[in-house]
Amino acid sequence: MPDPKSYFMPAEWSRQEAVWLSWPCNKESAPETHQVLQAKFGEIAAAISHFEKVRINAAGDWHKRIHESIAEQQGDMANVELYEHPTNDVWCRDHGPIFVKHQETGDLAVTDWKFNAWGGKFPPWDLDNEVPERVAKVLDLPRFVSDMILEGGSIEVNGAGVLLTTEAVLLNKNRNVEWSRTDIEAEIKKLLGITSIFWLRSGIEGDDTDGHIDDITRFIQEDVVLTMVEKRENDPNSHVLQENKERLQDLRTAGGSRVEILTLPMPAPLTPSGGWRLDRLPASYANFLILNDAVLVPIFNQGKRDRNALGFINECFPGREIVGIECADLVFEGGALHCISQQQPKAGNP
Repeated sequence: MPDPKSYFMPAEWSRQEAVWLSWPCNKESAPETHQVLQAKFGEIAAAISHFEKVRINAAGDWHKRIHESIAEQQGDMANVELYEHPTNDVWCRDHGPIFVKHQETGDLAVTDWKFNAWGGKFPPWDLDNEVPERVAKVLDLPRFVSDMILEGGSIEVNGAGVLLTTEAVLLNKNRNVEWSRTDIEAEIKKLLGITSIFWLRSGIEGDDTDGHIDDITRFIQEDVVLTMVEKRENDPNSHVLQENKERLQDLRTAGGSRVEILTLPMPAPLTPSGGWRLDRLPASYANFLILNDAVLVPIFNQGKRDRNALGFINECFPGREIVGIECADLVFEGGALHCISQQQPKAGNP
């Protein structure tokens, strides 16, 4: 077995082989939006397929319907691959494999962490927890297994040794009861090739995950982060996001250089009607997905705010096509584009 200490987690903007999705096959996980999600996932998968492979976890009896859904959205079907990997839910960022690359050869491996549906909130999660092992097997990749609970949406890396996360998630005792902060840091550093971990406090309102980093702060370069801000002082997110921004003043690269901080205003609050389990939906422009030569950006039927966000992210990623995807229906279930996806880096060295 290879030594995990010889591997590292690449930045999301590194070249990718594919993006993995877990299709919404289980109606019980989203009974009110099940049909809506079929079309939305078809749209998202089709968009990805125009830039790289999209690999989909789904029970085998769904494959024909999935193929048709993506084809209806004019996807590049040569880039669509379906795998008989049944799941409980759709949040592949959190239950899917986290890929790492060998520092010298560029060979890939899968890190396989425990998953408990964000502190046991949404049982069952047994099928979701099996996904990394299934992916490692079908791709014939080494698998590094941890006993620590970790969701992919709770971490953000710059590909050069620095990782961002939140105390509200990784130090939450609904995950790793007997793990100290020191234990958690050591395990992450060992399996993901990280040298420095930087902690923000918490995340945005309505986030079932307790505060994932991918809704608040994202690396866009090794030494640049984009962080969300809320300009309305009476908004519940205002203080939290301001505190996170202030903490980021101390963020440094692995070499000790200061990290530039860019800010982007949050969308207006999205509030569901009719006694939904969330009083407020966790809508954020930070939940974008970086692809080869493109960035998929969540938008929320908010006109000028959406246009401003798309324009700002366009400036952050010169040379990449910016594709807005309406995500109000998706975030109704608790997440957006980054939450449902997991990138597979391209093997080899640049």
